[in-house]
This record gives sequence, structure tokens and C-alpha cells, in this order.
Amino acid sequence: MGHPRPKEGRDGGCEVIDFDVALLDACAPDVRSDLLIEARLLADVFAPGRDPVALTRMATQLSAGERDAELGRAHARRLAAALKRLARDS
Repeated sequence: MGHPRPKEGRDGGCEVIDFDVALLDACAPDVRSDLLIEARLLADVFAPGRDPVALTRMATQLSAGERDAELGRAHARRLAAALKRLARDS
């Protein structure tokens, strides 16, 4: 059995990836555009003034809540990512 050696060439850091950013950026440009439009419409109705805290709460509820036949899990997750982007940009 070999002796452990210090890890050479590693700085000990790690890269943090924002899943919501990655999810939204992975969408095709037309899909991403539609999601952001839908997110803006929801924000105008349920979070007037686009308060970042309210948008983040909406995104959290959308990600965790029950969905019906009209709004599947994948779409709800992408829409939540779009809401979080609006919150970040507000």
C-alpha cells in the first residue's frame, strides 16, 4: 500500500455552479425567451414592482409545489429558474 502524498497542482478551491443559471442557459434561445416572458407576466401579476424577495418566493413555491397537467415538473423548474433570473436582475 502506497503512502498518501499531498495533492500536487490543486489549489484546494472548487467551482460553484448555479443550477438555475445553468438550467436556463441550457435552453434554446427561443425557449429561454418564452420562459422569461412568462416569468415577467407572472411577476407583473403576483409581484408588482418585481421585488426580488417575492420573485424568489414564487420560484421556490413553483419548484416545490404540486403541478397539474398544464404545468409539468420540467416546465415549472425552468420557469422557476427564469423567475430567479428576474429576481437577480432586479
